[in-house]
Amino acid sequence: MKAYLAGAIEHAPDYGNAWRSEMAAFLKNEFDHESYNPLIEEPKILTPEESAQFRTLKKKDLQAFRKIVRKLIRNDLDSIVKEIDYIICLWDDYAEMGGGTYGELTVAYYHNIPIYMVAVKPLSQISGWILGCATEIFESFEELKGFLRSRYKNDYLCT
Repeated sequence: MKAYLAGAIEHAPDYGNAWRSEMAAFLKNEFDHESYNPLIEEPKILTPEESAQFRTLKKKDLQAFRKIVRKLIRNDLDSIVKEIDYIICLWDDYAEMGGGTYGELTVAYYHNIPIYMVAVKPLSQISGWILGCATEIFESFEELKGFLRSRYKNDYLCT
């Protein structure tokens, strides 16, 4: 089994690294599930030159920036459709500021891939589209972990 870790990157203070690292370790240790972390995948997709410059290109050369970002978009969406069993999403103010998480959840929903969302803001403040895409919604990662333990407990002997 493989989970896609969706949420803010561009606008998140640590690019969403901390929660993704913790969740990837949890999934591996508890269920032996793999995870797709876009932060880890990015350097595998881009050349070293693209990695070094693409964020600054947003202001300097929009065409070059878009070309690079489109490589990331294509790879992430292809991965969701071809190799992902479920999505874990952190929905917060930073996710709302970007566009990738909206797209990832929409594609996953369209392909009947379960979406387990941790919403750290009131549901009344979250887009109806996003709420409609989510399979299950949780108030915390601890609540999500409890659900996942119940859902996948037979997939792997929990340690």
